[in-house]
Amino acid sequence: MYTGPLSIASDHGGYKLKKRLVRFIENELKGEVEDMGPHEYEETDDYPDYVVPLAEKVSSEGGRGIVICRNGIGVCITTNKVHGIRCGIGYNIDVAESMMKDDNTNILALAADHLSEDHAMAVVKKWLETKFSEAERHVRRLTKVAALDVQKE
Repeated sequence: MYTGPLSIASDHGGYKLKKRLVRFIENELKGEVEDMGPHEYEETDDYPDYVVPLAEKVSSEGGRGIVICRNGIGVCITTNKVHGIRCGIGYNIDVAESMMKDDNTNILALAADHLSEDHAMAVVKKWLETKFSEAERHVRRLTKVAALDVQKE
């Protein structure tokens, strides 16, 4: 099971699921997670205000993050704009495993409107317990992807 730094953030659409996942990680997985907001429900908030600081923290300090909005797309697109971030949408358990094994994702995006709490917890658990395979072909591909970050600077 992953034991490094872990952060979580959402917008109003993912607020309820975020709170449930914090309890799940802390109480059932016995892990530590930093809730980077929002800290109260605000129907008019904007996910970039919460997920960009999370992505910047993961990029600069390492660790992993979980981001949540209604469909998972906005938070995924936004975090992937930050240098060094590899975020994927965890829409099922097999994808959660594959995105770690093959793509060494450092942020997991979740769609609050399309996952039950139980399914989201199973996705998070699988993602946290899976390690990067370090297979040569995956390392080679990720090196090419990382070069794209350098090109746009």
